Amino acid sequence: MDISEAELAAKVVELDEIHHDVSLPAMQAEAHEWSERVAQERSAVEARSRLNRRTFLLGVGATVGAGALLAACGSTSSSKKSSLSSSAPTLSPATLTDLHVAALAASLENLGVYAYTAGINAAKAGKLGSVPPAIVVFAETARAQHKEHGAAWNAILRSAGKPAVTVTDPVLTPVVNKDFASVTNTVDLAKLALEIENIAGETYLSAIGVLSEPAAIRTAASIEPVEMQHSAILNFVLGTYPVPNAFEPTTLARPTSDYTKL
Repeated sequence: MDISEAELAAKVVELDEIHHDVSLPAMQAEAHEWSERVAQERSAVEARSRLNRRTFLLGVGATVGAGALLAACGSTSSSKKSSLSSSAPTLSPATLTDLHVAALAASLENLGVYAYTAGINAAKAGKLGSVPPAIVVFAETARAQHKEHGAAWNAILRSAGKPAVTVTDPVLTPVVNKDFASVTNTVDLAKLALEIENIAGETYLSAIGVLSEPAAIRTAASIEPVEMQHSAILNFVLGTYPVPNAFEPTTLARPTSDYTKL
């Protein structure tokens, strides 16, 4: 490790303080505002759906006698089914796109939790040789922050009536598992964690240009710097420049349309 334990411990304390004093409150406020907007749209869509269904049924009752209705069941059942199904609640395309991004982000945060947990367990089991305690503290701190980010994304999904995302990124997980099998020391672990953090940070930066709801944009923008702080500390651990690019690229970003299971 190319940074002293005291220096690393100080940076982890600073990371956690900034997170709880600045980034976490900002993320929670924006995510809450976004959740309320999504819930309002969902309620409006469901209200319109109920109104359309009631209007349709009233129209049928007013224009068709009981006997004629029974006689017509066989011939008009398909058209009625089509009319009713067409009034099923559907969120706007922009909201659905935002929710796809939220689902992808949640899966990435789950991946961060998964990877750090595996690293912490391996370190505590003595599988990585001598691991400075400050490394474990950093991993535990980063893992906790990823959990909080994932919880925010899932709260937004639930507000839209969608299930929470509990899986890790389905595309990256096999890659991470394969790479983790080759991890034998702190340096290997830091390199793997750095790759995950860079992908997450660049994905958030890319997502900012895709999201439409202002609060959604601000939610992603409040999380992206935290991922980059993780990356900076890992670069310190590896002895590389903490900010390798003047402007963050998006070459590693996960396609924001890649997670569509909603």
